[in-house]
Amino acid sequence: MRSYHLSHSGAGLSGLTVREHETPTAGPGQALVAVRATSLSFRELMVLDGTYVLPVAPDVVPVSDGAGEVVAVGPGVDTVRVGDRVAATLFPSWQDGPFATEHLPQRGGSLDGMLTEFAVIPADALVPVPAHLTYEEAATLPCVAVTAWNALTGDGTGTRPGDTVVVQGSGGVSLFALQFAQALGARVIATTSSPAKAARLRDLGAHEVVDYSATPDWTAAVRTLTGGRGADRVVDVAGLLHESVRAVALAGTIACVGFTGHRAPPLDPYALFASGATIRSVAVGSRAQFAAMNTFIAAHGLRPAIDRVFPFDDALDAYRHYATGNPFGKVVISTS
Repeated sequence: MRSYHLSHSGAGLSGLTVREHETPTAGPGQALVAVRATSLSFRELMVLDGTYVLPVAPDVVPVSDGAGEVVAVGPGVDTVRVGDRVAATLFPSWQDGPFATEHLPQRGGSLDGMLTEFAVIPADALVPVPAHLTYEEAATLPCVAVTAWNALTGDGTGTRPGDTVVVQGSGGVSLFALQFAQALGARVIATTSSPAKAARLRDLGAHEVVDYSATPDWTAAVRTLTGGRGADRVVDVAGLLHESVRAVALAGTIACVGFTGHRAPPLDPYALFASGATIRSVAVGSRAQFAAMNTFIAAHGLRPAIDRVFPFDDALDAYRHYATGNPFGKVVISTS
């Protein structure tokens, strides 16, 4: 079998090499998964360039997201069977409830990830994938889809029919949040930087799209579109919370799921207090949330947006395309 290894975080693509190994064996409580596909997210670029916020082990097998087929199980495993189609959770020990420090070990960082032909994974860190999805589609779910689901449903109230939800841009989290929010019965306002992407966002279900290259004050546009009220929920992927506060309704929710720069303008505490908004940081989600999301995806027949699929041998080209190709949808690496 073959696996990619990253010499150390910060090494960039020059530190990513492929090596051959003996195929591993599943031990007690474990399953051996033939990985059929993996997918890239912004997290993987941070792991490469040394800016990821969590520890990255030397010589780690990178990439948190992957799906495949169970080909063997170890002693004591009764939650999965040979032949099951599964995806692996990013935080293997986070089964349910709130996140805690003991759940920090994460796949493709401090633990080996999915950019490999075979992976030994704790059986309780696997979830069945929706039957209508291909392996390439299922591989897009563990990081950004679960993050989007948590951002919309993981607080005390969740997204309800008739709510207005703002999603920013056309990255992985935003595209999943758009589809989930629309299926939950919400009105979705998407922001983007080009007319071409605006059309594709509408095709995915956005009710309105604000092109911030033509309308830089997108928060004012959101206010106009909501009759001055603002959005019930903003899924903030850029970390520009000072803007999201201006777009959110009184006592609304801002789900902060990431950031695109190293620094952002400060958040005015007076503006935050006046908004009455709740700002909640979201880091992926638990196994229970992953399973609930998959049930929802299956019930609504949702499919992820995929930009391009690369073969396993061209994984470095997949990274380059993700970093520089301005993809619309997920970039996938197939081992099938």
